[in-house]
Amino acid sequence: MSDRKLLNIELGRIGPEAYRELPPSGIVLILDNIRSAHNVGSAFRTADAFKADKIWLCGICATPPSAEIHKSALGAEDSVPWEHRASTIDLVRELQSKGWTVLCAEQTEHAVELQQFRRSPGARYAIVFGNEVDGVQQEVVDAADGSLVIPQFGTKHSLNVSVSIGVVLWEFVR
Repeated sequence: MSDRKLLNIELGRIGPEAYRELPPSGIVLILDNIRSAHNVGSAFRTADAFKADKIWLCGICATPPSAEIHKSALGAEDSVPWEHRASTIDLVRELQSKGWTVLCAEQTEHAVELQQFRRSPGARYAIVFGNEVDGVQQEVVDAADGSLVIPQFGTKHSLNVSVSIGVVLWEFVR
């Protein structure tokens, strides 16, 4: 049995302008002090793939234009709207005041396993992903509406933040 790989031209991909015209997904990402510009770029690329509405880059996150972001984003930094904020906690409180449910992708005492979480119809979700070493700031965890944890079965206790973003977004759109 033969299974020919599709050419990029056959994939029917849309451009950045058409992307921005798609209906909102009700999902935004908050990157809380992500140190690596390559991880930020990967977040853009993954957000584009799963149609996140926006990325909030907080604290020390690198921002476009950046050669390092572009290297892993492959241009997705031009399709996914983004904004930088100095304070993650201030943004969380602002989004909550506008009706967003804020969830941290973090290992906490009361975190819900990702596969057990069910989106509420019509709800809008802001998902916070934390620093590669320290995770999501505790004050942000405290202010959030909940936490989600990705079950892991090996000897390590974490995934690269860019991998976590992909896993969580996949589960949200599945």
